[in-house]
Amino acid sequence: MTHLPTLLDDHDLAGAMEWLETQPAYSIADELARMDAVSSVVSFRLLDKDRALEVFEELDPVDQQQILEGLRDQPFRDLVEGMDPDDRARMLGEVPAKVARRVLAGLSAHERQMTAALLGYPEGSVGRYMTPETVALQQNLTVAEALEVVRRRGARAETIYTLPVVDTGRRLTGIVELRELVLGDPNAQVSQLVETEPQRARATDPAEQAARLMRETNVLNLPVVDSEDRLVGLLTIDDAVEVIEAADTEDVARQSGAEPLERHYMSASVFQLSRARAMWLTLLLVAATLTVSVTQAFEGELETVTQLALFIPLLIGTGGNAGAQAATAAVRALAVGEVRTSDLLKVIWRECRTGLLLGLMLAVIGFAVGAAFVGLEIAAVVAVTLVVICAWAATVGGTMPLLAKKMRIDPAVVSAPMVTTLVDATGLIIYFSTAKLILGI
Repeated sequence: MTHLPTLLDDHDLAGAMEWLETQPAYSIADELARMDAVSSVVSFRLLDKDRALEVFEELDPVDQQQILEGLRDQPFRDLVEGMDPDDRARMLGEVPAKVARRVLAGLSAHERQMTAALLGYPEGSVGRYMTPETVALQQNLTVAEALEVVRRRGARAETIYTLPVVDTGRRLTGIVELRELVLGDPNAQVSQLVETEPQRARATDPAEQAARLMRETNVLNLPVVDSEDRLVGLLTIDDAVEVIEAADTEDVARQSGAEPLERHYMSASVFQLSRARAMWLTLLLVAATLTVSVTQAFEGELETVTQLALFIPLLIGTGGNAGAQAATAAVRALAVGEVRTSDLLKVIWRECRTGLLLGLMLAVIGFAVGAAFVGLEIAAVVAVTLVVICAWAATVGGTMPLLAKKMRIDPAVVSAPMVTTLVDATGLIIYFSTAKLILGI
């Protein structure tokens, strides 16, 4: 099948319109995100109004901004007015102030009020991601009355599959699934079908925490309440998936020593790719000077036994990899809630023993290699160093993310590259200190 950019390059607008009509919204959004500003706007304007809104909500905020900047007043107003309030609030949180003012000015009073309420919550909180457009049921209704409420108000809600149940003060008392109402006795009370202790989140809680709670409890929608337990919205499963995907993308980028990209990889310029990686490479380069300093400090030992230099790459590489493995495992365990910061001492003990076991396994291989090439004494130095360096690297790698979490730093920031750089320098100290003890130099 011919792709959209090819059709536009050939000035085949009829073919482009046919392609847009036959593709799902997420595929169109992916193609638009890959294209330059002019091509993406031209393609977007070929969509009909309803289809355009569906595609627009699939785009990331940076790509949404690009589309909005290319639209005239009326299409602009139609688009932002039709967005779900939570999608609109997330977009406004990331676009420049000029674009945000234009968006707010194009909204009706009702939509502006809902959007402003969501923007009042902290960035990254559940309040920024929840939908305020919910169908809440009073607990004293019958099933038949509740279904009538759903029919009357459901069209304006983002979801009706999970129905919060509230008291007269709008405080959450439970939830009921639409399925239970449809299959229930019309004359039964809603209170008979209510789950009275549902999982819930505070609007100010971190969105990632709430999203992972949804994944663990297998719920489609999570009620969101304020500090007084009054219902303010629902976090839906599609938004929860986006939150987890964004968090995991950020963690993967930082674990590799880079900043996460704000836009689609294929549409990012070489300069943007370089900028995302340059800062961390610079910091790691500066940190790597520790390794140079350590080598210089033990220059005399190297001159006395030059064969020690042969094993430096092997030892610091092994230590760096062992530390990176432990750091990656710790970051993931923290992210999914398998480990808490209160488990720090337990993690130190587990990783130290794990590193020792790995070191003993590798020491056997290292001793055999050393004995074959440089003799038993240096082979013994290599073997002992492997045991110590693996234990040290695993302990450092496993605990640094937990210490970062305690200090309110993103654990991914101090993960693999930073741990590897630190272990490289300290590993050399371990190596040369072991050599001095065993060889007497």
